[in-house]
Amino acid sequence: MNLEWDDDRQTQEKPSLDATLTALEAQDEGALSATIYYGLSDLGPAEVDRLKTVWDRLSVDYRRKVMQELADASEANFELDYEAVGYLGLDDDDAGVRAAAIDTLWSDESPVLLERLLKLAQWDESGSVRAAAVSALGRFILLGEYEEIPQADSVRAQDVAVNLLTDEQEDVEVRRRALEAIANSSHEIVPEAIEEAYHGDDRLMRVSAIFAMGRTCDDRWRDTVLREMSSADPELRYEAARAAGEIGLSDAVPLLGRLALENDRETQEAAIWSLGEIGGREAMRILSALAERAQEADDDVLIEAVDDAIATASMAGDDLDFDLFDFDLDADDEDDED
Repeated sequence: MNLEWDDDRQTQEKPSLDATLTALEAQDEGALSATIYYGLSDLGPAEVDRLKTVWDRLSVDYRRKVMQELADASEANFELDYEAVGYLGLDDDDAGVRAAAIDTLWSDESPVLLERLLKLAQWDESGSVRAAAVSALGRFILLGEYEEIPQADSVRAQDVAVNLLTDEQEDVEVRRRALEAIANSSHEIVPEAIEEAYHGDDRLMRVSAIFAMGRTCDDRWRDTVLREMSSADPELRYEAARAAGEIGLSDAVPLLGRLALENDRETQEAAIWSLGEIGGREAMRILSALAERAQEADDDVLIEAVDDAIATASMAGDDLDFDLFDFDLDADDEDDED
């Protein structure tokens, strides 16, 4: 995302709709301006009608760019509300815009969105949109597990996910997202579906199987997750690192410490997050050593990730009466080499 959320911008007043639409039409490439980010937030029905007249004149590539960047912005700044723009995007002629619109509505848990997602997941002509829709249905499946939506709605979402998962004619991208979605539930198909995907021939389904193992929070997958943390495939290592934290595998802590030193930032952050989720003395020692290293490197992103993980680990209430910085990651690596 191109807009940085500093204190000044977070308190910026919302531009007028006229100024916003002028900026939107004038800027068909490059980074989006703050006027567009703030002006498109929290639109009413009449404002959406005016936006649509401009929106339809924008190029397809630009509509995709705007919608995806709004999705990113809404996750970076919770004060921004692009719900109205997201629903506008669900009806766009372009599949890329529709898929990005689903991302924009990532926090929406309304029955209205559930109905739209059920239809898009089953009937949209684009595989990418069906995949995005069934992935988003995972949120509603999880809400059903917590009994926060009517059971009938949860069952409908589960049924759609299972039907897409078991449809051998469906795109792999759709089937893998359906597996990830249904893994949020206690549905009887989940263990067998994960096993089948993991032992199948398709690499992407295998990656999603590891993701789904984490979603289940079931330690039956312990050995598989530990093994995949040393996989030669970086995507499998990433998913295994994340799954270790979701399942709470204390045996994974030493491996997570090594993955936290990887050059790949996503895997590094996943390992750090999992160390925080697992907690305990060894995880805290590793996190504290990582915090010192991040400070020395002046790496603000890594500092924040480690700080968050330490805070999470501390919430476990362990009696951590030791010197947090008495841990040398480099020495640990040297011991492994010996």
